[in-house]
Amino acid sequence: MPKKIRLGILGGGGDSLIGILHRVASQINDNYEIVGAVFSPEHQESIDFAHEIDIPTNRIYKDFDMLIEEELKLPEDKRIQVCSVQTPNFLHFPMAKKLLDNGFHVICEKPMTMNYEEAKVLADAHEKSGKVFALTHTYTGYPMVRQMREMIKAGALGKIHKVDARYYQGWINTIIHDKEKRSSVWRLDPTKAGISSCMGDIGVHAFNLVEFTTGLKIKSLLCDFNYLYEDNQMDVDGTVLIRMDNHVKGVIRSSQVATGEENGLAIAIYGEKGAFRWEQERPNFLYKLSDTEPLQVYKPGHAYNSELSLSGTKLPPGHPEGIFDSMANIYLGAAKAIRGEKYNSGEFPTMKDGVHGMNFIESTVASHKKGNVWIDLD
Repeated sequence: MPKKIRLGILGGGGDSLIGILHRVASQINDNYEIVGAVFSPEHQESIDFAHEIDIPTNRIYKDFDMLIEEELKLPEDKRIQVCSVQTPNFLHFPMAKKLLDNGFHVICEKPMTMNYEEAKVLADAHEKSGKVFALTHTYTGYPMVRQMREMIKAGALGKIHKVDARYYQGWINTIIHDKEKRSSVWRLDPTKAGISSCMGDIGVHAFNLVEFTTGLKIKSLLCDFNYLYEDNQMDVDGTVLIRMDNHVKGVIRSSQVATGEENGLAIAIYGEKGAFRWEQERPNFLYKLSDTEPLQVYKPGHAYNSELSLSGTKLPPGHPEGIFDSMANIYLGAAKAIRGEKYNSGEFPTMKDGVHGMNFIESTVASHKKGNVWIDLD
């Protein structure tokens, strides 16, 4: 096996949920080794966290700029090859751009940037760099999502009629009704989160899943947001009507105040021959519906699945695989690309997905602010 890829981490320290997800995912397929990091804005906190997860502290840097400066002093075969950006949203763009400009590959959390203009600037930097850029739309890594994509591509549904995607959470419901609390959460602060909370944080995952599975592009949309309180600047609930290629229409529903919901991402795709339904909280079941045949259930690890699905399955049938495995499949795809190996285009979301995602987020905000009108995407 080739040597492990030297991985740097930005953010994701302490009790960060996303941090442990990335670290575990990077280790699952034995492709990466963490060699340097800035886990926290406070250097001592980064050092303490490195001790906690038992990695050397000699390359735990004071800040991001120092990481770049010191790593470039090292021989090419010793320095960090790829950096994983796990910071709050407002840092994604400046960090990713400087990494690309200095010859590092990038694995980046979404949303990729704070706005569409930044996304286009980053895309130019990426093209000039010739480096790999992977965006962690985690749910594209689930084997059954990949199976759905491959079966739709092979014509299993025929002409697609309608798409219905939703992403419901309830966690902001415990915060939003307290004025002091809602003013202290970074996801509700446009200077840190960007122009959208709900659609920018989770609705964009549903958007990405629609395009990933169907192979179609959303051409225009009409959005209606709910902010709940006049002093709240960020959407916490939204519904988006979408028009896609080939006269396909659908809806994307997203909420952070859906009381009692946990991580309710789900998608249904209806076609002339049948339909698919998949839910993130039951990720190992892909349902195929038909007007003329019994309900079919596809599960991971079986020989009837596609190569793309099976390449993301690590255990025999009947052994559930979850969110860590899904993220690990994105890291695996990125590893193949970094090493120059052959890989399927569905193995990890790219810069192109990130740019189109920011176009989607900005268009939903524009649609709502202009009085719930149709907006064309680029």
